[in-house]
Amino acid sequence: MSVFNSSRLQNKTVLITGASGGIGEAAAVLFAKAGSNVILAARREEALQKVEAACRAAHQESGVSAGGKFCSVKLDVSDKAQVKTFMDNVPTELKDVDVVVNNAGFVLGTERVGEIADDDIEAMFATNVFGLISVTQHFIKSFKTRNTGHIINIGSVSGREPYVGGSIYCSTKHAVSAFTGSLMREVVDTQIRVTEIQPGMVETNFSVVRYRGDKGAADNVYNGLQPMVAEDIAEEIVWAASRPPHVNLAQVYVLPVNQASATISYRAPK
Repeated sequence: MSVFNSSRLQNKTVLITGASGGIGEAAAVLFAKAGSNVILAARREEALQKVEAACRAAHQESGVSAGGKFCSVKLDVSDKAQVKTFMDNVPTELKDVDVVVNNAGFVLGTERVGEIADDDIEAMFATNVFGLISVTQHFIKSFKTRNTGHIINIGSVSGREPYVGGSIYCSTKHAVSAFTGSLMREVVDTQIRVTEIQPGMVETNFSVVRYRGDKGAADNVYNGLQPMVAEDIAEEIVWAASRPPHVNLAQVYVLPVNQASATISYRAPK
């Protein structure tokens, strides 16, 4: 049975943070194709409108009659006040969220310990860790009341293995992995599912942000090998969400074929 036409996702309501581009955008479009309703949340309102239009087009092209309800909400997950109130701007028919995809996150710089700006440290933790926790806490209460729901956290290979120049980002993703594992154990007596997706190299705007807009440095990260793209990770997210209700895909560690770990990869000679 194809994941993309599975009735398990039809009419489900999915919230995706960081939905204005990259993995978040790709996942939103794929959920739309599968007949889900999607709440798109991110800081960039104009970009969100474009993703919402792409979702509507994808749903229409799919021919699936279920789902097809979409809305965009401005949300900075690092702002606790916004997390508490952003659902007030969501239509009533979309307020009972079934799946939360905590995708918002980023990395800044490659500086080593002792050279890292305090603002960069605080920004990465505020979004990658505190924001993810805030969003999860907001929805887990409803999930427990309804005894259903699915939290999908986007971790990273960096949450499995630290590396030089990544001390803060790796720390945030190790925190995501620990938080996800603890949450899964806490809700083991419920029907709530908890998943962590841990991607390796994915060519999105991720490295451009890390290198502060230096496109050449960002492109060099992927030279000599074929990285994954946003759609590859979106398929893993939607796959996890479409498993039977009694099946929890707890952790998905996904790499391009020429990457074996955070620090081991093969690059074809020039």
